[in-house]
Amino acid sequence: MKDLEFIEKVVKEKEDLIVEANDKIWGYAELPYEETKSAELLCKILEEEGFSVEKGVAQIPTAFVGRFEYGTGGPVMGILGEYDALAILSQKAGCSVKSPVSPGAPGHGCGHCCLGTGALAGALAVKAYLEEYKKAGTILYYGCAAEEGAGAKQFMARAGLFEGVDFVYTWHPSDRNEVQNTCNVAIMGANFEFFGRTSHAGGSPHLGRSALDAAELMSVGVNYLREHMIDKARIHYAYVDAGGTSPNVVQDHSLVKYEVRAPKVSQMKELFERVVKVAKGAAMMTETRVEYEITMAFSDYVPNDAMAKLATECMMEVGAPDWKEEDFKLAKEFLNSYDSDTLASIRGEIEADYGTERLAEILEWPLDTEIHPYTTGPHEYTSGSTDVGDVGYAVPTLNLNVATCCIGNVGHTWQMTAQSGSVLGHKGLLTAAKMLALCVVRTMESPETMKAAKKEYVRRTGGIYQCPLPAQVEPPVGRY
Repeated sequence: MKDLEFIEKVVKEKEDLIVEANDKIWGYAELPYEETKSAELLCKILEEEGFSVEKGVAQIPTAFVGRFEYGTGGPVMGILGEYDALAILSQKAGCSVKSPVSPGAPGHGCGHCCLGTGALAGALAVKAYLEEYKKAGTILYYGCAAEEGAGAKQFMARAGLFEGVDFVYTWHPSDRNEVQNTCNVAIMGANFEFFGRTSHAGGSPHLGRSALDAAELMSVGVNYLREHMIDKARIHYAYVDAGGTSPNVVQDHSLVKYEVRAPKVSQMKELFERVVKVAKGAAMMTETRVEYEITMAFSDYVPNDAMAKLATECMMEVGAPDWKEEDFKLAKEFLNSYDSDTLASIRGEIEADYGTERLAEILEWPLDTEIHPYTTGPHEYTSGSTDVGDVGYAVPTLNLNVATCCIGNVGHTWQMTAQSGSVLGHKGLLTAAKMLALCVVRTMESPETMKAAKKEYVRRTGGIYQCPLPAQVEPPVGRY
């Protein structure tokens, strides 16, 4: 308990600094690749706390690496931080009735304000531990931009920023306390741009070639494709440019954004190529021209079982956030803010996770007070994606989930924004900081765990990172 007591002491000393930083970043609510103020604040704190900071890494202005080294040799350890927000999810902090701070503005609907600051507090605690106990080692804080956009971590991995690192930990705001026991699927996104020829839609339609028709035919073709892909795959799309607002003009331009998900990178790439063929077919049918630009690609995330065993023990030692009666009351207000259909779905999930006999209890006291057990692989794939997967293909990596919101909370909602700026988010991120720091120092002090984690990583990946992005693809800063 000696190391945990010290870590708890350091996190307590930094509590006001970290909570203030969270609330500032929550207020900034900057979109992917636009996190200028958020990144500047995190860098400023790192520098003031004795870290050297390399800014603008991997050709991304809002990505950075904070570094503190004590002594010589020793393990190199990483903690990942994020700080980007989501569009149209503005909401007043702690308010369980929909009330945007600014209607239509961004908000931290995935809790990345908590993620970045909780990870920062964990890194500061590890630094203090190295100094206090005169342990040789290096702690790196990775400022990872744009996870909700085209991502940064795959570009950072491709740039070699994880070379020589022994292991990496991260965490994510959640409604549960657990080492993530599931895998995340791989994803690839691209812009498909169609070029046609304008004409008078009434007087001379035969002279026009409609780029909008091409985009719509692509959508039809992809919808037929959905029957002929694996169950775990997903395809999403959004119209960015439909060609204008004049129906009496044949549209000469359209832009549609597609994302393809599948469990493995190879499956993702295969499905993406089929989508490309559909786009080319749509262009042929309409006698238009199509160009596509790959904007993002994430590898699948797979938990490291060797690290997970130690991490689960650490989480149990730290324990769940210290929820008070008023916290449960607030969480219940947020849970009941969902519509009846969503609540019905949430009740079903609670029954599946906690058992029917505990449904009434959880609905009355909807904050996770447990550390859920971890089971070793094979691990199931969820339908979500994260660029943390690319870090896991570059170095042994593990993600923790820590409660910052009500049980059953739906991510990417105004409810999550509100909770991320409330006492629930504060308590969760401070608990995550303790867990991350304890995981890092315990792993550092366990050569057996590091060896087993590396062996597992090499067995799964071959020990060589292969970026899922084509070599020519650069971070889409200012154009995503």
